[in-house]
Amino acid sequence: MEINPFEIYPDEYENWFIDNKIIFQSELLALKQVVPIEKKGVEIGIGSGIFAEKLDIKFGIDPSEMMLEYAKNRNLIVEKGFAEKLPYTDKTFDFAVFITSICFIKNPHEALKEAYRILKDNGIIIIAFIDKNSSIGKTLEKQKQESKFYKNANFYSVKEMISLIEQNDFEIMTICQTLIDMNLPIPENPKNGYGEGGFVVIKGIKK
Repeated sequence: MEINPFEIYPDEYENWFIDNKIIFQSELLALKQVVPIEKKGVEIGIGSGIFAEKLDIKFGIDPSEMMLEYAKNRNLIVEKGFAEKLPYTDKTFDFAVFITSICFIKNPHEALKEAYRILKDNGIIIIAFIDKNSSIGKTLEKQKQESKFYKNANFYSVKEMISLIEQNDFEIMTICQTLIDMNLPIPENPKNGYGEGGFVVIKGIKK
């Protein structure tokens, strides 16, 4: 049976964001560029809800019961489940967000098909991920066998992610990036495009 590290080390996951506050805040700034305000959204792979809480995303799904306990304590409306089979009816949400969760999903095509299904007409999809061609991505790839969390991760390049999104009937609207300079003493303002930052956010619209 495959062990889910997020089930075993939820405290370590949470503490990472405390210890790396500037990185977390930089990622939030990039996400806030594209996450709709005052719309009904769902985070797929919500984990502990640490991003959803800051982005005012009320709904979420995750396979880890331990992580969902944290999310419930943040007063989020969460369910246990998998991205490939979402427990929501068709056309329920205005937007759906994957924040670094896409690299842990076994069948990303099926996950995006499900996201498409639960989105309203002209619904928004947002995928945030570590670019495998960035210096951060290359480092994580090299070290992933020693990592509790990334051992089974499948990292993507931006071009691979664009292809995945477009193949599942979404049209790309915006791409932005952050974590260009990992040594800044303050959160980094996001930059349009990709190719410099380790953390990339892609926004698409349902065709």
